[in-house]
Amino acid sequence: MTVTLITGANKGIGYETARQLQERGHTVWMGARDTERGAKAAAALGARFVQLDVTDDASVNAALAAVGSAEGRLDVLVHNAGILAADATDGPTALRVFDTNAVGIVRVTEAALPLLRESANPTVVTVSSSMGSFWAVNNPDRVEYHLTPMLYAASKSAATMLTVQYAKAHPGIRFNAVEPGFTATDMTAAMDGGRPPEESARTVVRLATLGADGPTGTLQDETGHLDW
Repeated sequence: MTVTLITGANKGIGYETARQLQERGHTVWMGARDTERGAKAAAALGARFVQLDVTDDASVNAALAAVGSAEGRLDVLVHNAGILAADATDGPTALRVFDTNAVGIVRVTEAALPLLRESANPTVVTVSSSMGSFWAVNNPDRVEYHLTPMLYAASKSAATMLTVQYAKAHPGIRFNAVEPGFTATDMTAAMDGGRPPEESARTVVRLATLGADGPTGTLQDETGHLDW
């Protein structure tokens, strides 16, 4: 049984990723800041819930300790928790965005590494964004060229770089980042359109279920490799 932990899993792409991996037979731990909402989401899927706030070291360490105590290992880690915070560009907002979207990846990864090393096929997937791709935001043919969520884009560029650097530092573990596509979620509610979370989650699931010979240190979207 594949043991999987997903951060920010109580709604949106995280929830749908949990559902699809649960259907594939994974033992899914759904991490969320809000205990009530997280427990309710996990109960709806028959998954396991663990309180996990990626901006809080104590919460992260307790969550990984709980998974380790119950399972003894972690096979798949999905970094899904993230915020947009496009309503302001100032120091406090920058700290909050980077703390969630980038520093949170470091907190959870470092706490998870001992458990990932116990897996025969350890995999880490980071939900990043093409908004953090230098190639995409400088390409007039791409929609990202016309969008300016400064702090979100910069934090997602950092998230992808962390993916690449972790892949180099830990060659026995696969680390890949994913651009899931424009998705209708609470985070994008102020924007028009977006496809259903179940469609975007398929790319996350594909990278979360790679074989031992799968790629590492990449940024991918639904079509494959994405320049960044």
